[in-house]
Amino acid sequence: MEPEECFHRAFKHQEFDITELSMSSHTLTTGRGTNEYIGVPAFVSRLFRHSGIYIRTDRGIERPEDLAGKTIGVPEYQISANVWIRGLLSDEYGVKVTDVHWRSGGIEQPGRSERAPLELPPEIDLQPIPAGKTLSGMLEAGELDGMIGARPPSCFLRGAPGIARLFSDVRAAEESYYERTRIFPIMHLIGIRKSIAEQHPWLAVSVLKAFLEAKRLAMEDLAQIGHLYVSLPWAVAERNRVMSLMGDDYWSYGVDANRHVLEVFLRYHHEQGLSKQLLEPEDLFAPSTLDLAKI
Repeated sequence: MEPEECFHRAFKHQEFDITELSMSSHTLTTGRGTNEYIGVPAFVSRLFRHSGIYIRTDRGIERPEDLAGKTIGVPEYQISANVWIRGLLSDEYGVKVTDVHWRSGGIEQPGRSERAPLELPPEIDLQPIPAGKTLSGMLEAGELDGMIGARPPSCFLRGAPGIARLFSDVRAAEESYYERTRIFPIMHLIGIRKSIAEQHPWLAVSVLKAFLEAKRLAMEDLAQIGHLYVSLPWAVAERNRVMSLMGDDYWSYGVDANRHVLEVFLRYHHEQGLSKQLLEPEDLFAPSTLDLAKI
């Protein structure tokens, strides 16, 4: 199941007892008091997002600051990847959310809408694209100046003329960003249906411990040189390179280990009009998962 389907079914229909959740949708619905899930700080998806900014090369966009005043497509305004992208554009390059004209719709299929209704301040210009159109098609046709999102548009993957990533050397940009900010962006977490967590108070900690153990085993496998667990010939060398930059526990779970990252995300969420009040990390997670016993 793709994450988009998982989140749609979880937040619109509450189909699952334990599920992967979008960090942004979890924050949005928690702030509104409508969330049927409580979070567990197992951050199963993390990604730097400099690669998720696509532009037309004929619009005078040579650096991030040039996005101000442009019309940019988003598959959904509130998805986690886009919260992080808008946040880094604001913090690093001074391009505020109100400096851009946002247009929302499906990347490849018409008719996509926000999975939760938005109540944005009037100074944020967000409008749906015309019915029957897609972001990829509009970007290729020159009806958009750019697009941000977690998935690349097909026009970019096909090598359509005039379509490129904003950052030509994504790896260098993302490593530099990490060195400056110490942020490894969180995209997804684990959620438990609140009614079940309340009925079984032991469950949240047990789920977190299970994910911690799964992560420990996965990290051990990445270091295996007798035979590879990942179908990449230099996987171990890549692991070592990442650890030299980001430390041994570069993919950390838990609130305290990620407090800085969580606080920055929650600030972005609030600044971008998605959260009416600024939430604290503790607001998102089962209290029992905030302080695990030590032996």
